[in-house]
Amino acid sequence: MARTYLPRVADGELAARMSSAGAVLIEGPKACGKTATATQVARSVVRLDVDAGARALVAAAPEVLFGQQTPILFDEWQIEPALWDLVRRAVDDRSPQRGQFILTGSATPNDATRRHSGAGRISTLRMRPMSLHEAGYSTGSVSLRDLFAGDTPAAVDPGVTIPELVDQIVVGGWPDLVGVGVGVGDAQQWLRDYLRNLVEVDVQTLGVRRDPQQVRKLLTALGRGVGTEMSVQSLAKDIGGADGPADRDTVAAYLKTLNRLMVVEDIPAWAPHMRSSTPLRKSPTRYMVDPSLGVAALGTGPRQLLADLGATGFHFEAMVTRDLSVYTQPLGGTLSHWRDNNGHEIDVVVTLEDGRWAALEVKMNPDHADDAARSILRFLEKVDTSKVGEPTFSAVITTRSPAYRRPDGVLVVPIATLGP
Repeated sequence: MARTYLPRVADGELAARMSSAGAVLIEGPKACGKTATATQVARSVVRLDVDAGARALVAAAPEVLFGQQTPILFDEWQIEPALWDLVRRAVDDRSPQRGQFILTGSATPNDATRRHSGAGRISTLRMRPMSLHEAGYSTGSVSLRDLFAGDTPAAVDPGVTIPELVDQIVVGGWPDLVGVGVGVGDAQQWLRDYLRNLVEVDVQTLGVRRDPQQVRKLLTALGRGVGTEMSVQSLAKDIGGADGPADRDTVAAYLKTLNRLMVVEDIPAWAPHMRSSTPLRKSPTRYMVDPSLGVAALGTGPRQLLADLGATGFHFEAMVTRDLSVYTQPLGGTLSHWRDNNGHEIDVVVTLEDGRWAALEVKMNPDHADDAARSILRFLEKVDTSKVGEPTFSAVITTRSPAYRRPDGVLVVPIATLGP
């Protein structure tokens, strides 16, 4: 029986890009749903990872591949990097037709294989694992788009419990695990296999052979330090252990490989105009693309997470960051974080292309909303709003709470109400 397709935020993004460009490249980590999304609109599908005949045709007779009904999907195109230039040329030949080709890829090839930018021809769409709203665990009654339009949220407590949210941290937003009756234990096994394949196969296919044991240690270190500023030097110390730090260049190369596989995302530091001269930290905050990967790398499950909610708060923050990344992208926005040298920090700053911005603190425990709101207000006193403008809104993202505006103006939004 065919699996029911669950609508994605990326569906609308894909439709918009196909109406404006000759081809669309969908990038994202393996198993995040790129192919399923693309096949909703493709009329011909070429699966390069399993079709040896199609791979041979790329060099021998590409006109056969390009003679199919459009839109044509080239799945895992990076296996045959020559396809990039062939698609680019075909877009030129068929101009001004739009939406002719879709490429999906779970690894970024070396820059040399994409020497032609494809600007004006190939539009790039980033996909991530499913958000809570896409997976059916958030009502979506509080829309990020509406918040930026100035709306005030008003919603009752959605009733999603802490244990239920912890389960979602462990299972993650992988389509193979969402909406198909997979238990938490089976999901943990799936994720262990995912990481094993990542380390032993995917990482090894990208250039110079990597030490699987060191890559595993790096993933564990990233899981342990999720949502923090982890420098290459600190990661090298963590990986090396009692034997001394690992080689920094080696660790940097491993990080680059994980970024190419799109399983690690760095949230850059926000550097606005400030009223004072307090130095700001410039290091990125490191996250896994889905919170389940960090938890799986640590070998942790719901029981351990519920026993230490303080540490689990960082994984909750990772889940919120994933969801905000999904909801912000259609708005043309970006995520960043802010931290000064005195230790004052704001978890997420969302900035849109038109300059609108919002400051967000993430607190798993709703009892900590007061402290988070005070932190936001103290932060806003430091920002030179004459230069960057007033924030469109500020909010505490939390769990068991209604959605409302506090007397001080800060919004409180439970993650299980947030949507695009």
